[in-house]
Amino acid sequence: MNPLADFIDALGITGVWTYLALFLAASLLMIWRLEALLDHGLEGTALGTLVMPYCSGLGNLLFVIIIAVRHGPAQEVLTNCLVNNVTNLTLILGLPALVWGLSLRPAAKGKKGGKAGAGKKAAAAETSHRLNRLSLLLTLTAVIFFSGVTWVLGRDGRLDRNDGLVLIALFVFWQCFQVFDVLKHNVRERRSFGLMFYFDILIVLAGAYGLYVSIDWLVAWLSARPAGIISAQHLGWLSGGLMVLPNALLAFYYAAKGRADIVYASQVGDGHICIPLCLGLSAVLQPLPVPAFFNLSFAILLGAALVHVVCVAGGSLPRWMGWPLLAAWAWFAGAGLLG
Repeated sequence: MNPLADFIDALGITGVWTYLALFLAASLLMIWRLEALLDHGLEGTALGTLVMPYCSGLGNLLFVIIIAVRHGPAQEVLTNCLVNNVTNLTLILGLPALVWGLSLRPAAKGKKGGKAGAGKKAAAAETSHRLNRLSLLLTLTAVIFFSGVTWVLGRDGRLDRNDGLVLIALFVFWQCFQVFDVLKHNVRERRSFGLMFYFDILIVLAGAYGLYVSIDWLVAWLSARPAGIISAQHLGWLSGGLMVLPNALLAFYYAAKGRADIVYASQVGDGHICIPLCLGLSAVLQPLPVPAFFNLSFAILLGAALVHVVCVAGGSLPRWMGWPLLAAWAWFAGAGLLG
């Protein structure tokens, strides 16, 4: 046990709804402080590709650790990660696109012929948006690369320790690239990480502890239910669906604020935590047998990533594109749960 779980037990309010509420509260706490990081040394795309993925994907990382500690079924980790990534690139990006549309173009700034200073600001904004789009395209290319490599490694029916080491090495290289990119941006813009930046990181870590406690209890609760829709038989699907909720909150919150760059970067970057990091760590601990819907999952992942590459290059994910993305998710869910 741990102090927070002991405290909840002492209050006599333990139960599935209590720990679901704790999971959502911890997720919202992290989202609240992530917003502040925009003012403390991280621009939008860096926030989405470097910080948010660890927060929104933290539940998946904790799930890997909990399954290993509890000696649970390793294949549920693979199912959890596939559910997370496919849902992010289809359902979670498709729904905001249907409601608001996701435009990566700078907003129109009145009539032409204004002051020279206003013209320079408009040009700077246009340059910033172009750089953000290039960064997103690079991130999407990484999704295609990581997914393709994982699919090839798993074609023999499982991901073993050597496969896991390859995936972890790919992830570490990618994160090193992202860190240096953020540092270059801060040098160029003459920005630095202030004291509040590290204070907010501590708050995010406190939220992470709440996530761990809630996920650990929920996994134990599901594992004790041998049959039914809500049971250990669907542990990977149920945990993957639960851990997508913070991603959905991020997507709808920033889509409503007109920050499509963060919407995109957070969802795409979150996928890098599951594939390759979570799968790599889990495969190092114990081999992962691939599920029956493995090939279909990666076909949808790669297809959705290519669609997003085209849309980002064009400057927006139009509203009508939300429907094909939702249809792809429904196909995936049907094949995984009913196949």
